[in-house]
Amino acid sequence: MKLATLTATIALAAGAAFANPMVGGAPMLETRNIVENAVNSEDHTTLVAAVQAADLVDALQGPGPMTVFAPVNAAFDALPAGTVDTLLMPENKGMLQKVLTAHVVAGKLSGEDLMRRARNSADGFFHMETLSGDALSAQMRGSTLWIYDESGNAGRVTISDVNQSNGVIHVVDSVLVPR
Repeated sequence: MKLATLTATIALAAGAAFANPMVGGAPMLETRNIVENAVNSEDHTTLVAAVQAADLVDALQGPGPMTVFAPVNAAFDALPAGTVDTLLMPENKGMLQKVLTAHVVAGKLSGEDLMRRARNSADGFFHMETLSGDALSAQMRGSTLWIYDESGNAGRVTISDVNQSNGVIHVVDSVLVPR
């Protein structure tokens, strides 16, 4: 019986060592897709509402792989007053789609991939094209990974490598604004 208990404890510890981080108080399961996990995060209710309003649920549930830089609620709250309400209006659906797809890159890029490519680049930035056709750039500042939009706005990656069945999420503390 002691051997069975020890084996179970080791198995649980090994599983915990490789488990996804919690996001917004919720477990993120690698067997779920980006949308299925995001809806459980208390930190991403504004993002989820925006994805639904923009009719992007199916795209983000697709096979991927894709990398999503997911702004937290506080990032949306930091936008100028009325911005989120304006974006969520049905007549602004195209603009909302552009803003949201400016946070998505085709392919699965881990935090280590982003850091390594930024460090190894001539200018210190790893440049990416988003699904909206806009550019994002990753840069290491000290031990922190930052993501920049084309206007120079920066978002700090606060949680990286939240693996999904169709890609990966990196949580950011800023909304990345397309041109």
